[in-house]
Amino acid sequence: MTAQPERNVLPEKDWPEAVEVLNEHGRSDVVLLCEHASNHMPAEYARLGLETSHLQRHIAWDIGAAEVTRLLSARLDAAAFLSGYSRLLIDLNRPLGSAGSIPILSEDTDIPGNVGIDTAERKRRAEIMFAPFHERVAAHLDHRIAQGRPTRIVTIHSFTPVFLGVARPWHAGILHDQAAGLAESILSGLRADPALNVAANVPYVISRDADYAVPVHGDDRGIAAVLIEIRQDLLANRAGVEEWAGRLAAVLSANEAEAIR
Repeated sequence: MTAQPERNVLPEKDWPEAVEVLNEHGRSDVVLLCEHASNHMPAEYARLGLETSHLQRHIAWDIGAAEVTRLLSARLDAAAFLSGYSRLLIDLNRPLGSAGSIPILSEDTDIPGNVGIDTAERKRRAEIMFAPFHERVAAHLDHRIAQGRPTRIVTIHSFTPVFLGVARPWHAGILHDQAAGLAESILSGLRADPALNVAANVPYVISRDADYAVPVHGDDRGIAAVLIEIRQDLLANRAGVEEWAGRLAAVLSANEAEAIR
C-alpha cells in the first residue's frame, strides 16, 4: 500500500472529512449520530478486494440510516453527526482494537484487504476516520454540558431482515444499557401503532466490548443514550425513509427536553 500524502492535499472526493455535521446549533435536546452513514472507500483501498456489489450491502454501511438521520435532524432541529467512510475500513461503533473494529469477516463475507494489515495502517485509519468523528462529537457534548443544555443521544442504524439464514421479525429495536427510561419512552410511542413489532435490545444488545457511542458518549457522561435499529427493507425507498423519520420525530418530540434515565 502506498504512503498517504499529507491530509490537506488529498483529493476531497476521494478522502472526504471523517464527519459530516448538520445543524450543529439546533435547538433540540436530541443529538443524532449515524456511524455507518457512508459506504465510501478511497480508491487506493481497491474496495478491500471485494466486488463492487458488496459495497451496497449492509456489511459496508447501514442502508437508509443516513437518510433517516438527515430528515430527523431537520424535523427535530437537532444536531447530527454522520460518518464519511465505510465501516469496512474501520467501524466507528466498535472500540479500537476489538475484533469488529477492522473486520476480516463480515457476516459470511471475507474481507481480503483487512487481512494482515500492520499496526501503522490500523493507526492511520484510526487517525483519519475514527478519531476526528468522535472528537467532534465529544467536543459538541462538552459544549452542551458547559451550557447546561439537556441532551439525549440517539444513534441511527439499520439491520438486515435475515442474518446468516435466520429471519428477524422486528421492524425496529431500541438498544440501551443505562438509559432504560429513554428506551422505554421511545418503545411506548412506537407501540401506539399496533402493527409495529418493536422491542428493546433486538436484534443486538449494547456491550462495552462491541459498542462505542452509547457507552462512551452516553453512559460514561451520564447522558441518556440509545441506539435505534430499523430493519433495512423498510428503508428501501424514499417513502419508507420518510415514514420512519416522521414516526421517530413524533416520538422524540413528545418527550423533548425531559430528563429521562
